[in-house]
This record gives sequence, C-alpha cells and structure tokens, in this order.
Amino acid sequence: MFKKLSLAAGAALYASVATAHFQMLYTPELLRDNGGQISLKLPFTHPSESGHVMAVDQPNAFYMIKKGKKTDLLDSVTPTKWTSASNTGESYEADVTLRGLGDYVFIYEMAPYLEASEDVYIQQITKSIVNVGSLPTDWNEDLGLKAEIVPLTKPYAIYEGGTFNGVVKSQGEPVPFAEIEVEYVNYEPNMTTNAFSEDANIEPPADAFITMTIFADANGTFTFGIPKAGQWGFAALGVGSDKEFKGKELSQDAVIWVQAHSVN
Repeated sequence: MFKKLSLAAGAALYASVATAHFQMLYTPELLRDNGGQISLKLPFTHPSESGHVMAVDQPNAFYMIKKGKKTDLLDSVTPTKWTSASNTGESYEADVTLRGLGDYVFIYEMAPYLEASEDVYIQQITKSIVNVGSLPTDWNEDLGLKAEIVPLTKPYAIYEGGTFNGVVKSQGEPVPFAEIEVEYVNYEPNMTTNAFSEDANIEPPADAFITMTIFADANGTFTFGIPKAGQWGFAALGVGSDKEFKGKELSQDAVIWVQAHSVN
C-alpha cells in the first residue's frame, strides 16, 4: 500500500497537493487493434495516491473528434460511483462505440468544482486520444479549446523510458511558462468494480513524487520523460481564458492523458 503522508509532510506540501486534482478520462488501452464498444470512467480524483473522489455536477460537455468530425456524446454520460482508498464518491461513466481505424479524440469539460479549502473553482478540460489500428489521423490537431494541451508526441505510442512533448494553449495561442502537474495512475482502475486497486504499482521514493511539477518554456512547450509503463496525466493549471465563476476565482486547467508501453 502507498505510504501515507505524515502530518508534517502533509502541512509542508499543502499548497501543491491541495491543487493536485485530476479529471480522469480512463479506458485501459489507448492503442487498440480493433474498434467496438469501450467504457470510459470519469472520476475527479487523485490517481497517484488513490485519493479522495470529489463530487462534481453533470459535465458541461463531452464529445469526440474523428477525422475532423465532431460527435456529441453528452447523452452517453451516466452517474455512477468510484471507490478510492479514501472514500466512495459520486462519479460518471460513458460507453462509446469506435467504428473504423484512426484517432478518436475525446474531450470532457467538467462542471466547475468549488475547492472549499482554497475558495476557488476548478474546471478541467480533459483530452484523451484512443487510436484504432495504429493509423494516425487527429492526434496532434489544435482544437482551439479554452484550455488545451496539444500533443507533439503520439500520446498512445510512447515507450517506457521515452518522452512526451506537448504545447499548452488557450484558444489556439501558446501559454508561456505554464505550470504543469504530472501524476502517474499508480493504482490500476478496476473497470468492473469502479474502484482503484488496493495495491500500488510502484512505491514513490518520496512524497515529492506523488504530484510532480514542471513548467512549459516561453513558447508553451514542455517535455517529460516517462519512466514507467502505464497512464500518466498532465494538468496545465489556470491556463484557460475563463478566470471567474460565480464571483470567485476559477482555475481553468488543460488536462491530457497519455499511455506508455513496456519494452519487451
């Protein structure tokens, strides 16, 4: 099991850990041989430590881009529960059918969530790209989102030990020196029980590795070396064009999920 934060360490890391929320858009394999129906799990949580699952209102938007065509998927989203080591909380899920080869770019815009401890709202615009048949089509398209990470590396075709490169953008414009939080999905999601595994894949060497922080350069570009196979989340904080919601500060974040594969 993951080593729990000590009180002293927790206090010291409060400023960073308190913001380390990730809107998941999870299906086990981002690179598939064939299409068909897939399930997407959508908890708002802390995947690196099987942390608290936060209750969020119905999403504002959920859609898919395939070969430049947008398909609205909001009606496919249904309420469910998700269980972590901390709690069982409200969540969402969706079943989607993939037809044909190519990239399926999923965009999930959660409703703003009030982080009471900081008195600010958080809204994450999350991207995950599922590929069928190793035929690339849409993976590197700039969609002009309010908050977006545009990949420069195929996010489903990364070797363990390789790198992921991306550009942080807002409405098509790069965001210089964006702060980006990085988390590893350290507890495997169980698609049947809607829960994180009880056992961690790795034991982080220190609490600083629970949520890692990197910064984009002056052009909004960043590179991260991926040391372990599995799925990794990148959240560019507060980069979106919307800065306020219901009279309070809004952190509109761009999130992308990528998957690294073992070298056999």
